Amino acid sequence: MDMIVGGPNIWLRNWWMLLLRGIAGVVFGLLTFLAPGVSLTTIVLVFGGYAFFDGILSLLTAVKGRREGDGWPWAVVLEGVAGIAIGIATLLSPTLTALALLWVVAGWALATGIVEIVLAVRLRRVLTGEWLLILSGFLSVGLGVMLVLYPATGLVTLTLWVGAYALLFGVVMLGFAFRLRARRGELEAFTGRP
Repeated sequence: MDMIVGGPNIWLRNWWMLLLRGIAGVVFGLLTFLAPGVSLTTIVLVFGGYAFFDGILSLLTAVKGRREGDGWPWAVVLEGVAGIAIGIATLLSPTLTALALLWVVAGWALATGIVEIVLAVRLRRVLTGEWLLILSGFLSVGLGVMLVLYPATGLVTLTLWVGAYALLFGVVMLGFAFRLRARRGELEAFTGRP
């Protein structure tokens, strides 16, 4: 399972990357609520930047884990590559239609949610409070399912859904990052590695 999501040490040493992901989610979510009627181009660009940034942080976490001897967490690598690819695609083609954006966001949310749930189950063996990551995963999957089931909701509704998800996701990631930071010493003793 370590080859899929990485061992606990990857997440302990890189709790601050989860913190950055949380901050990015909160900022993106707040922006969508402060200006829900912005143009499609603006929504695409903001989402593209967010997905790209989130993908970079996921890949950095995987690379650091590999360098520190934890192996490649392939699900995290795939999550990072997907975020970067979606970010680049949306930034290069900001004239995507609302429906195309909806499918891109839905696919990204489903993939991210599944990875987070798998990671939380893996961390459950060594960490109490992994429910925050499970909640984050269910929020992601829930957004993906809602977008697939209700594709004709309109651009403003899509923006608000994505904004609400990003805000909740960001808050949950912040909570999980701080929990990892607080429990780092206890988990290092359990795993035997700094």
